[in-house]
Amino acid sequence: MLNQKLEQKLLQKLSPQQIQLMKLLQVPTIAIEQRIKEELEKNPVLEEGSNQEDETEQDDYSDAYDEVSESEKEFDFSEYSDDETPSYKYSVSNKGKDDDEKAIPLSGGKTFHDRLKNQLNLRPISAHQQQIAEHLLGNIDDSGYLRRDLSAIVDDLAFTQNIMTTEEELEEVLKVIHDLDPPGVGARDLKECLLLQINRKLEHNPGSSTLITAWDILSREFIKFTKKHYTKIEQKLDLSREELREAVDEILKLNPKPGNSTGDSSHRNEYVVPDFTVSIEEDELKLTLNGRNAPDLRVSNQYREMFDAYNKNKKGASKQQKDALMFVKQKLDSAKWFIDAINQRRNTLTVTMQAILNRQREYFLTGDEIKLRPMILKDIAEKVNLDISTISRVVNSKYVETPYGTFLLKTFFSESLTTADGEEVSTREVKRILQDIIDAEDKQKPHTDETLADLLREKGYNIARRTVAKYREQLNLPVARLRKDL
Repeated sequence: MLNQKLEQKLLQKLSPQQIQLMKLLQVPTIAIEQRIKEELEKNPVLEEGSNQEDETEQDDYSDAYDEVSESEKEFDFSEYSDDETPSYKYSVSNKGKDDDEKAIPLSGGKTFHDRLKNQLNLRPISAHQQQIAEHLLGNIDDSGYLRRDLSAIVDDLAFTQNIMTTEEELEEVLKVIHDLDPPGVGARDLKECLLLQINRKLEHNPGSSTLITAWDILSREFIKFTKKHYTKIEQKLDLSREELREAVDEILKLNPKPGNSTGDSSHRNEYVVPDFTVSIEEDELKLTLNGRNAPDLRVSNQYREMFDAYNKNKKGASKQQKDALMFVKQKLDSAKWFIDAINQRRNTLTVTMQAILNRQREYFLTGDEIKLRPMILKDIAEKVNLDISTISRVVNSKYVETPYGTFLLKTFFSESLTTADGEEVSTREVKRILQDIIDAEDKQKPHTDETLADLLREKGYNIARRTVAKYREQLNLPVARLRKDL
């Protein structure tokens, strides 16, 4: 049974403007540039350029001006239609000689797979084998490996290209691909890749004892080699330490990813555009926000005047004129909201980065990682009176250019650790000292995690072995056994 009742609720809801600001906060400079471009194309009321008029006149769209110009009187709203307006009127294509060209020129060239296919065309194989070989080349990844099982490729050829073949025939065609450059291409695993490169070297120097020893190590003791069980390899293959060292040096010269060695033009370099620039002037830090984060945007005078002129005579307007008035008003409001969001984003970025500068002043003046103070998102949020989630969005994917390099903002945040003297230090400092200890160790007898923990305790950092292991993994450093050299 339906019934009515009256109740009161307290809810928290985000307005569309707040959602828009949150989304704008977390995008980096390149993305915000694209976002502004999309808004300019979508909203004809929004224009690039500074606005010199009074702010009160820009914001008050409901009050008309006292005087209406002749051009406004002659304007007929019935002729206005958004769908019929050509797109070129929404953008300005004028370009001055001093304007920056922000596009990155990309050089063209043949891809890795194109070069393999060109080499394959020079091989004396049948048309049937050529089709199979081209299909195999299509399954080779950018590192140069054939990751799929031959049985699955046999099914693919049968169902997609109606080519009947066997795994044995695929093996024969794969041998042709193994003969292509770079050496090791088409291998199914690391062991086969390295053996193909050793075989290519043995073809040019068949009498080399070092290459023969390296081939024996890879073919017979590959697992022990990957785990650096050098003593066991010496005993199994009856090698001296010098022979083992020469063979291992030869193996280390091989390329584990032959596909990445060809300089493939399809792989683009990642360009980092810093959102902030920090410079030092007379022992003082100077913060500059990237100009692309704060473009000059304004509301079109033409559309604002159009709205004000029609608003005076809206009582006798037709339905078409009212629809046109509603369209212009929505676009005006949308443009104003977007401009306010961009300005608020700029202010939030500046205030947050300035708080980070103040807390990490010694580091930005010296560049010494040991001077980094413990800092979490909550510390900055309390300084700038913003929510932690807002600070998280600000530091997300943002970079700062300093005299010592360009860094991700997140790298300046770290937990604290108490030393034996009761002083709080950043975990970044401990990782830096741990890195220095490992770099200076005897590679023939590297330190275990327990030894590293003891050495750090001697320096006043009382941390457990498992914490040392965690920091070592975060530094991408292997265990002691895998750091051992001959």
